[in-house]
Amino acid sequence: MRSPFPGMNPYLENPELWSEVHSRLIVAIADDLTDHLSEKYRVAIEKRTYFSGGDDSLLVGIPDVSVVGKSPEQSQLSATATLPVEPITVTVPMAEDVQERYLEIREVATGSVITTIEILSPKNKRSGEGRQAYNRKRHQVLASLTHLVEIDLLRGGQPLPILGVARSDYRILISRSDRRPSAQLYAFSVRQRIPQFTVPLAAGDEEPVLDLQSIVERVYERGRYYLAIDYTQPAQPPLSEQDAIWATTIVQNYFNQKG
Repeated sequence: MRSPFPGMNPYLENPELWSEVHSRLIVAIADDLTDHLSEKYRVAIEKRTYFSGGDDSLLVGIPDVSVVGKSPEQSQLSATATLPVEPITVTVPMAEDVQERYLEIREVATGSVITTIEILSPKNKRSGEGRQAYNRKRHQVLASLTHLVEIDLLRGGQPLPILGVARSDYRILISRSDRRPSAQLYAFSVRQRIPQFTVPLAAGDEEPVLDLQSIVERVYERGRYYLAIDYTQPAQPPLSEQDAIWATTIVQNYFNQKG
């Protein structure tokens, strides 16, 4: 079953689904690019790992603070006798081992990384170690001879810094190493189709066009997300009031046609 939405399906952004969607998108984009690249190149799936803790709100096992009062019996005992100190069970905050995957287009002969392709995750768009780790990698790429393709299909969180740009639902940044600091930005809304774009390669080589809309639709169908999504509930994160009304109409019309 096809997605009811003409562009990005906002229900795929649900935090309970996005990790799986992200993994499927990485593989699907890699496969699509491989079909359109000469054997001068190969597409590698890479990952970065960091420990999330501190201000990143990804610590696991942190209970709410509780205030426990004494029972009347305990109050009477404490007034007449000194009780032995007994240990209590506590939970120690643990840093989470986080892995994020991204793509690299490498030149086979030299092993050089020609292009890095990133699909942003929620951790990249909120304060904390996830954003810091991604920003470090981003700065390294932008200071190198490697092209950067940055795909942001998440409405939630704080967008990555780009000068002089109005906020939009989604963004695709194409930063060619030989044109920096200038770059191309596709900014689009939930009501628009995801634009096609050309993936930069080494100078003089034919560059493939990535049809990300078709890839997202294939991921939706092959992941059978229509079985996992409850379209009677609002999208998460929430849409604006006008977009929520639009989305409700889209979904109703779609299922009425199916019925």
